[in-house]
Amino acid sequence: MLLYFLITCLSFFLFSKSLSLKPLPPWACEARTLLSFWFNNRPSLGSSFKPAKKTMPRNPKPPTASEVVSPAPGEMSVLDLPDLALECILDRLPPSGLCSMAGVCSSLRERCVSDHLWEKHLKMKWGKILGPAAHREWQWYIASGNDLGCVDKQAGHRGFVKLVSLIRSISSLFRSKVVNSLNFDGFGDENKQQRQSNSSSSLPVDSIMNWYLALETGRFWFPAQVYNRENGHVGFMLSCYDAELSYDPHSDTFQARYPPHGRRAVAVEKGVTWERLRAQPIDASPHHLHVSDCLNELKPGDHIEIQWRRNKEFPYGWWYGVVGHLDSCDGNENHCHCHLNETVVLEFNQYTLGSRWRRTTVNRRDHREEGNEADGFYGGIRKLKSQEEICTWKRLWPVSVLE
Repeated sequence: MLLYFLITCLSFFLFSKSLSLKPLPPWACEARTLLSFWFNNRPSLGSSFKPAKKTMPRNPKPPTASEVVSPAPGEMSVLDLPDLALECILDRLPPSGLCSMAGVCSSLRERCVSDHLWEKHLKMKWGKILGPAAHREWQWYIASGNDLGCVDKQAGHRGFVKLVSLIRSISSLFRSKVVNSLNFDGFGDENKQQRQSNSSSSLPVDSIMNWYLALETGRFWFPAQVYNRENGHVGFMLSCYDAELSYDPHSDTFQARYPPHGRRAVAVEKGVTWERLRAQPIDASPHHLHVSDCLNELKPGDHIEIQWRRNKEFPYGWWYGVVGHLDSCDGNENHCHCHLNETVVLEFNQYTLGSRWRRTTVNRRDHREEGNEADGFYGGIRKLKSQEEICTWKRLWPVSVLE
């Protein structure tokens, strides 16, 4: 693909030489802009293709309406480049680059907001923590008429400044025919009235690009699960609970809201890192008992997650454990028949020997919810078959043994 792209660039160079003394058409300058965006985002190529120092100013400002040059009748445009070459360039741009290129013209804008371009960015950054529940929540969110709205007037963090510029550029692209300046002073009454008057040309709310921007700004709260909730509270070590999450672009972390239960109010945790998040493995309410479908195949050494809750008013959380041996078994694999017994031993080795939380048993044939108000209630079981899931739990293992 890269070879084809370089051949296309070489053809373009030879074609420009064939124009002899005639001035280059406007599309040549536009093509140079596209190429500069692509090469600037390929660090491995930056050393081989260094642009001239005076080609671009340090802080380029978006062109005004009078500065935008349209090709004269009969002249070629950047859109006359082969579709494959143009798509290759756009496909390699980051989200901020796509937003910038969308300001060149309406035709490029239609290309740059295409779902197939943004779907890749959505999956790459958000795919591991967005499950079916998050998709349903997004559909409800856009159906209720929510929009990106305004971005807080805050600065001081480099990543957040880029994010504000990205959102500002999209807002100006779809709510005005002129590309506005990307600074923090553009949220005045005059611009606000202009955006309202041009709301008919806004970005489609059901587009993947809109979803990506809603996630990036933190305005969209979505359901997911958090490992070791409430900053690794000892009472939740090696567990995973449902929560509503909002992204914080300042710190590249999340804010989590845990639903209320019993007499306990909503718990809020800030600074949740990406490594402590996952999408729900089971698409169901945390108050619903999971019907176990793996009991007959469980054997000593298998890694499992089991639902547990303190009492009937609490939601279930998923707790990590392993299948152990019966008391009558010496643990020798050549003589072990634990997998044939109706009783399945579950061990939680993060707890010390003798702890009431260290070990429990379930019936292989008719296991439902078991337990009491003192020791809590054990629910459905799911067998972990993914090595990635198992490694995640081991990485979260507590430093010291729990009581």
